[in-house]
Amino acid sequence: MIIVAVLVAIAAGFGIYLAVDSGDEPESANPAVIVEESPLAAMGPLGDLAHRVDGDPLAIGAVDAPLTLVEYSDYRCPFCAKFSRDTEPELVQKYVDEGTLRIEWRDMPIFGEQSLVAARAGRAAAEQGMFWEFNTAVFAAAPASGHADLNPAALRGFAEQVGIPDLDQFDRDAASEKFDDAIWSDAAAAQAMGVVSTPSFSLNGHPMIGAQPTTLFTQVIDDLLKAQD
Repeated sequence: MIIVAVLVAIAAGFGIYLAVDSGDEPESANPAVIVEESPLAAMGPLGDLAHRVDGDPLAIGAVDAPLTLVEYSDYRCPFCAKFSRDTEPELVQKYVDEGTLRIEWRDMPIFGEQSLVAARAGRAAAEQGMFWEFNTAVFAAAPASGHADLNPAALRGFAEQVGIPDLDQFDRDAASEKFDDAIWSDAAAAQAMGVVSTPSFSLNGHPMIGAQPTTLFTQVIDDLLKAQD
């Protein structure tokens, strides 16, 4: 199947896929676009960015899934919250649960100090095996626009909400700098590719920018699965 896409070059080749038949406006747009029609290759121009570490608490899905969606995200980003609420559950139900898609989180804290504080809290939740529960709760409460106020008390509240067992340990971990090297390593890798906004995604090396319509994600996933047949 040929997918019609709008490719927008950003720095080292990161682009935007926008569905032309969805009827929805993209979350972000650039008037300087090049429209191309071409079959999707099994591996996109960004190459294989997946870690595929068995037991990685920041990933969901089979480690050997044929497709991996790498997500660069910030807890204070309203469009990241939109993806988490509107699109991610459908992708999990339709593809992750059946073993064809793996989703891997990458921290990209770009909206100030609270973004870093929240990224630390996410990792603190991961230490107790509850990263995705915490992640989902934070995004579920996010405002439709603007940036969430994610102070330590608010983050502790989300930890209580999802039932993290050792809240004192969560507080200590979230207040420490023990995760900073990993957080900034994620951000640096993204920036080296020219990623300048959140959410940004790599789907088997095919770049996607913004909380695009769910139908676009499913269309690209389906086309990539066919490309692997």
